[in-house]
Amino acid sequence: MRSRAAILHDVGGPWSVEDIELDPPRAGEVLVEMAAAGLCHSDDHILRGDMSVSNEVAREFGLTPMFPLIGGHEGSGVVLEVGDGVTDFAAGDHVVMSFVAVCGRCRWCASGMEYLCDYGAQTMAPGMPADQTFRHHTANGTPLGHLAKVGAFANHTVVSVNSLVKIDPHLPLVPSALLSCAIPTGYGSAAHRANVRGGDTVVVIGAGGIGTAAIQGARINGAAQIVAVDPVEFKRKAALGFGATHSVASTEEAADLVRDLTYGVMADSVVVAPSLITGDDVHAALQLTRKGGTCVLTGMSAQTTRSVKIALQDFILWNKNLVGTVFGSCNPRSDIARLARLYQSGQLQLDEMITKRYRLDDINDAYADLLNGEIIRGVIDFGLD
Repeated sequence: MRSRAAILHDVGGPWSVEDIELDPPRAGEVLVEMAAAGLCHSDDHILRGDMSVSNEVAREFGLTPMFPLIGGHEGSGVVLEVGDGVTDFAAGDHVVMSFVAVCGRCRWCASGMEYLCDYGAQTMAPGMPADQTFRHHTANGTPLGHLAKVGAFANHTVVSVNSLVKIDPHLPLVPSALLSCAIPTGYGSAAHRANVRGGDTVVVIGAGGIGTAAIQGARINGAAQIVAVDPVEFKRKAALGFGATHSVASTEEAADLVRDLTYGVMADSVVVAPSLITGDDVHAALQLTRKGGTCVLTGMSAQTTRSVKIALQDFILWNKNLVGTVFGSCNPRSDIARLARLYQSGQLQLDEMITKRYRLDDINDAYADLLNGEIIRGVIDFGLD
């Protein structure tokens, strides 16, 4: 079938919105008509080479080129068609994508850690996960990868059943797209990885989509004091509407504030969620973390960042925890439904996080707004086309 998608042809971009050809879903696969796709910094990191290499460099080092590819890993839609053997989904089902595919059979899934699934670890490899062949093609027949095995920046996409989670058909599809990445990644960073408890003091560095979800995770789980850190005034003000009790422009300001709030104890946990983490960010975040506290690295780093600055004796002797997380250490098949219930109950704010909706053709303008700090979360709303 013919559809349209936003494609990256190599590092540097820009996004190119073009007609594409889609093959029917094969065994274990599903054709989805997209309703909405969230605009995440991770897609821009692919464009800029923070999480990718150009085709020229890939060939030089004997790697499989990843371009051209359809972007987008956060999305929601409606099932149009299922492939052979698919019994868990049917035409008409409402679904959200999970950029971490879940097999349900590997050691990690069996241990309750779906976010570390061996199957999901193939997320950046080209082709379909089952056989590495392609269902997506340019109009002239060139095979197209689809980011995170999702390819949400398309009117239609073919994905593995392992990358889909069925949701209540009464849930509005556009805000539900945020349940695909931003919400579990941010919420889980606070609730699961930092283990925020009632009365805690929490610092969230970066108040974009994921940081805002972390603020909400801290609020819902009972944090008494939540400090949002962001250089953009608009985001600092917005953070107060999602549960932050204080907001400051820098980690230096945060250090003074948290020291005063806690009588010198410092924060129980710190979630680090800027657009790109640097080594200096880690040092500053650990300085904000109390003895025995937890610092969670949620944002992505550039491939070239190989070391971080840590006051090592302070880190060791004060028994601090420095941890990473993927997908907020959430399990897609159970936690997406849990987060949806929080939304339905009014505790989790999704609609309020969506600053602006865009047409697919406006994706380059949308990313310019994101990079200029003008939105908390933008979405491609396919109903606007």
